Amino acid sequence: MSQFQVNSYTDTYKIYELIEESTSSRIRVCPERGGIVIGCQLNGLEVFYLDKATFDHPTANIRGGNPILFPICGQLDNRTYIWDGKSYDMANHGVARTSVWEVAGTNTEGEASITIVLKSSEATKDSYPFDFELTFTYALVNGELHIRQQYHNLTDVASMPFYAGFHPYFLTDSKRLAYETDATRYLDYNDMVEKPFTGELDLDGMVESVTLLDPVKREITFPVIEGARVRMTYDDVFKYVVLWSVQDKPFVCVEPWMAMTGELNRQEELYMLESGGTLNANLTISCER
Repeated sequence: MSQFQVNSYTDTYKIYELIEESTSSRIRVCPERGGIVIGCQLNGLEVFYLDKATFDHPTANIRGGNPILFPICGQLDNRTYIWDGKSYDMANHGVARTSVWEVAGTNTEGEASITIVLKSSEATKDSYPFDFELTFTYALVNGELHIRQQYHNLTDVASMPFYAGFHPYFLTDSKRLAYETDATRYLDYNDMVEKPFTGELDLDGMVESVTLLDPVKREITFPVIEGARVRMTYDDVFKYVVLWSVQDKPFVCVEPWMAMTGELNRQEELYMLESGGTLNANLTISCER
């Protein structure tokens, strides 16, 4: 039997499971619920939190796993923005996490992987008037989850504005964590004050998130459950890291974003993808025990 497997089963929705036997690693993906990874077992340890009830409910926002944020991260004032003189409504974190993704293929040669695709539709154009195609490959190899992303602008003439990101929920024993990053400042959305970052933050009692403002190295490492440590590395296009949690829930979200919340209204750091263009990006999650 190959050390790499891709299986599927039904648990409310169709789930694809990527397996690497040699590292006791398993990744669970649900294409029809926003293309989300709902489980991430690396080197024998499940590192993702999942509120199963929110996953099972067809219209609930999933609390857990690793939701895909596109074409925006975060919120817009009044859930509204104006583009080319027209007003649009956009739900928090965009359209990808609530859309059904299609499976383009799976692979067990040298890795266990699945490639999924989301294409623009009349439903997405109600809030985001661009033709696009997203192609994501989740690959499990050497006990690491690699998320290979392709953002395609299929609009005939216009550049496509967006700022994508991820919202992974990590199982933790504590809200006070030390983060290995070279960031020196963060914006605290609880009081809208910019503060020095000294390497440790306590999210206990915080309602709103904080954003690490100036990391240069595109990596961050932090402790999770059972004394393990998660390391995320990502491409330069992800400029910020957002930290967030919920009181009395055993998770901390550590979220690489391309721009800060509300950017589609400010329009200062938008990624503008030319007509016919493609942006390739990567995010890797590993776990040391």
